[in-house]
Amino acid sequence: MKTKTLSVALIQERNHGDAEANLSVIEQRVAEAAAQGARLVLLQELHNGAYFCQHEAVGEFDLAEPIPGPSTQRLGALAKKHGVVVVGSLFERRAAGLYHNTAVVLEKDGTLLGKYRKMHIPDDPGFYEKFYFTPGDMGFNPIDTSVGRLGVLVCWDQWYPEAARLMALAGAELLLYPTAIGWDPDDVQDEKDRQRDAWVLSHRGHAVANGLPVLSCNRVGHEPSPLASEKPVGASGIDFWGHSHVLGPQGEFIAQAGTGPAVLVCDVDLERSEHVRRIWPFLRDRRIDAYGDLLKRYID
Repeated sequence: MKTKTLSVALIQERNHGDAEANLSVIEQRVAEAAAQGARLVLLQELHNGAYFCQHEAVGEFDLAEPIPGPSTQRLGALAKKHGVVVVGSLFERRAAGLYHNTAVVLEKDGTLLGKYRKMHIPDDPGFYEKFYFTPGDMGFNPIDTSVGRLGVLVCWDQWYPEAARLMALAGAELLLYPTAIGWDPDDVQDEKDRQRDAWVLSHRGHAVANGLPVLSCNRVGHEPSPLASEKPVGASGIDFWGHSHVLGPQGEFIAQAGTGPAVLVCDVDLERSEHVRRIWPFLRDRRIDAYGDLLKRYID
């Protein structure tokens, strides 16, 4: 069996205070990853600052920026300096009153190759994203790069098999998920374990069902809630649990981080997807003639 090896890196970090501080740390971490041979670097969701969606406040919209804009320029320069493809995650200002949670892909020459606007937007205690983000309108389209065709999705998208499947059907060679997920520190340990296990299982399912490697990069650290003094549900802040990981096309772990900041570097064999899909031909056996009801919200 042939091998086509791609060295990838996931930058798992905590919030360092503001965009300048976070991007400075990212620059250091990408340099570390490149020194270890990485050719593709994935950053966590909304890496420029704190996870501001723990409350609803119009002042947070000041954090948004256009794409292309200052952050894509800086990430592009970083990609070019180290000759790596960088996948970032930004708060996009598209127009007045119109904002998105957007992933960006920078080629190794610094070019902004494309972006993906998060399609599935949550609205739960501590995760009030519908206040800030308009659902994506760009579809599920992989982005071609020098290291392969990347199926980039964002966080809440990770719970939807349809999103992963559509990226796979469009020819994605890898699935990438910048994410920001953690638990309420007030939850009992059993509940925390169930949540994290479910998150990992969802990614392993996407890898298996589509015969593709999966990269998921999470943030770490406790981030307090701006609503703490009001004491509503979810006001104890979020403990982001890390555990960023790289999976192979049978859901196997290639690498996994712990609960602290990390530069997770490993090699992915892109040829294995071909081999796995030959023995598990799920795409061949799909009954596309029988799936029309998937377009319904619910089958009453």
